[in-house]
Amino acid sequence: MKHYDLAIVGSGAGLVVLEAALNAKVSCAIVEKAKFGGTCLNKGCIPTKMLAYPADVLREALHAKRVGVDFASTQADWDVISERMWRQIGANRSIEAQLSQTENLTVYKGTGAFTGPKTMRVTGADGTEETFEAERFVIAAGARSVTPPIKGIEETGYVVSETFFGGKFPKKPWESLILIGGGPIGAEFAHIFSAMGTRVTLIQLTDRILMTEEEEISEFVKAQFERNGIRVLTGAMATSAEKKDGKKIVTVQDTATKRTFTVEAEEIFLASGVRSNGDSLALERAGVATDAKGWIVTNEYLETSQKNIWALGDINGKFQFRHKANYEAEIIAHNLFHPGEERRKACYRAVPWAIFTNPQVGHVGMTEREAKQAGLRYRVGTNRYSDVIGGRKMGYSKRDPDDGFVKIIADDEKRLLGAHVVGPHAAILVQPFVYLMNAGGKCPKGAQTGQERSAVIEGLRMMCPSLGTYEPIADSMVIHPSLNELTAWALDELGEPD
Repeated sequence: MKHYDLAIVGSGAGLVVLEAALNAKVSCAIVEKAKFGGTCLNKGCIPTKMLAYPADVLREALHAKRVGVDFASTQADWDVISERMWRQIGANRSIEAQLSQTENLTVYKGTGAFTGPKTMRVTGADGTEETFEAERFVIAAGARSVTPPIKGIEETGYVVSETFFGGKFPKKPWESLILIGGGPIGAEFAHIFSAMGTRVTLIQLTDRILMTEEEEISEFVKAQFERNGIRVLTGAMATSAEKKDGKKIVTVQDTATKRTFTVEAEEIFLASGVRSNGDSLALERAGVATDAKGWIVTNEYLETSQKNIWALGDINGKFQFRHKANYEAEIIAHNLFHPGEERRKACYRAVPWAIFTNPQVGHVGMTEREAKQAGLRYRVGTNRYSDVIGGRKMGYSKRDPDDGFVKIIADDEKRLLGAHVVGPHAAILVQPFVYLMNAGGKCPKGAQTGQERSAVIEGLRMMCPSLGTYEPIADSMVIHPSLNELTAWALDELGEPD
């Protein structure tokens, strides 16, 4: 049986830990059952945004008339858009090829399952099995789409993210589409296909879409969807599905009135959330605990209940974002391969995200509802795009139905609790608040002169060495994919002082 110092299960953010391990000259194994690069590259944020950006451009072209620009054509070339997307996904092949040629690394293609705390069996697509032993494991095996209990849905046929970015990718935009699920995935695909000319119906079980966001942001996005021709059904449950005369028909029940009606379309897209891939790993044989929903339980160091096993990314159930997984991977890599330094802890107080729909949504920290439920004393500040010249130059005016806004929530000590943006470039606009929420220090009032301020700052640095440095930015999660990465990742290129 082959023996390794470290085994990584999953080739998404797990590659961050793998790189650190190889640099530390330890023997490694990596296990991957699907395409290399993980969810983000193959069926998540990257290919979705390759489709969302052209949709953004189409919407902006229509909006441009407000600022005096009239485009003669706003048609999309689906073949060109698709080819660019598939070319980006194709990076998985180069990742696999590079890993296969890497010294001190063994690549296992197949599904891994623990046979003990330090052993794993990998079953290939052809049924062949290999077993190996590793001193330490990092589980980064991700999650997969959920299929809700809709009668007849399997016989009717449907699309989820995995199959959409696979064998069921359409040769042209569907004429009509039913999206079941009004979270980030559903909202992004509603934007993509409606901009391409598809008649979209979005069905959401709860009384509003985008349940993680501020209520007024949810309502604002819903209103803009409807202005863009998207039919939004909230408080609606899809109960059954069937195929008839070439169309797919979904029966929907109004959860308040119990009235039922039908919606038909060319295709059904299920965007009802994700579930842990932990059920394929035989975690119980390794002594790795999971919660009631199957997510791996980890502590602040990303350690599982088994002392030699760590877990990161989607599979630990703590936010499903690639930038969050990268953040966790950096923590694990530091703690594993810098034993002489203080161990780092994961902190989720300022987890940012963006929803790349139209209008775009940016989010970090608490919503007002969460601050109220926590019993905090807080204050709220809002500002609309039309309130500043930057928004007015883009064509936004008072009382425009699509005039987006920023909402800031802070406590009595002026500490940021949350920041929320809905409108153009929301992902970029919210990112500075992530840095501020991670900075943690402030200069007291009363220091007026430069000399006085310097004395105060130096005194504070004795208690907080990171104050006034770029460490808060370096330690922050950066929304992926967005232009924020252009500046934040420049810190990685800083050399030694002259």
